Amino acid sequence: MLREIRPAILILLVLTAITGLAYPLAMTAIAGVIFPKQAQGSLIEKDGKVVGSALIGQEFKADKYFHGRPSATSAPDPADSTKTVSAPYNAANSGGSNLGPTSKALADRIKEDVEKLKAENPSAPVPVDLVTTSGSGLDPDISPEGALFQIPRVAKARNLPEARIRQLVTEHIQGRMAGLLGEPRVNVLALNLALDEASK
Repeated sequence: MLREIRPAILILLVLTAITGLAYPLAMTAIAGVIFPKQAQGSLIEKDGKVVGSALIGQEFKADKYFHGRPSATSAPDPADSTKTVSAPYNAANSGGSNLGPTSKALADRIKEDVEKLKAENPSAPVPVDLVTTSGSGLDPDISPEGALFQIPRVAKARNLPEARIRQLVTEHIQGRMAGLLGEPRVNVLALNLALDEASK
C-alpha cells in the first residue's frame, strides 16, 4: 500500500511546487520586467506621494471635482459586526449591490440621483453611468458623456471657463484598447489631478 501512496504524495508535492510556487513567482517576475507600472498596481503619484490607482475608483464629493460612478461596495458595521454599512470603492469588498430591476430601493436611489444631476445640468440628458453602479463597485472610469455632463458644475465651482474644462476632458479621453476592445472612457482621478494643476 505504501508503494501506491508514495508516488501520489510525490506528484502532489512536485505539482504544488510547480503550480503553487514556481509558476506564480515566474509570472510575477516577468510582469515586473515587462509591465512594471501595472505590476505595481498602476499607482498614480502626485508630489512624490501615492494618491490612488488608475484601476480603483475614489469617491469625490466636492462640486469642484468630477464624480465617478456610484459604488455599491460595503464594509462591516463597526457598531454591529453582523451588519454592513456603505463604504464606496472599498477594494477589500468588491461587488455590486445585488439589487435587480424590480427593486424599489434601487429605483428610488436612481430616481433621486437623476433628479440631483438634472438640477446640476438641466439642459442635457443624464448619462446612465452616472446613476448606475458597476459590477465590481470599483470602476475608476466614466464615459466621455458622463464627464462632459459635469462640466457646468465643475466650471462654476472653480470659476473657470467651460471651454477650458472641456479641453481637459477631451485630453483625458482614452479610446478603445487596440481600437477594438471596450468603450471610450475617462479616468476620474487622472482628470481631477489635471484639473487641480490647471486651477493653480
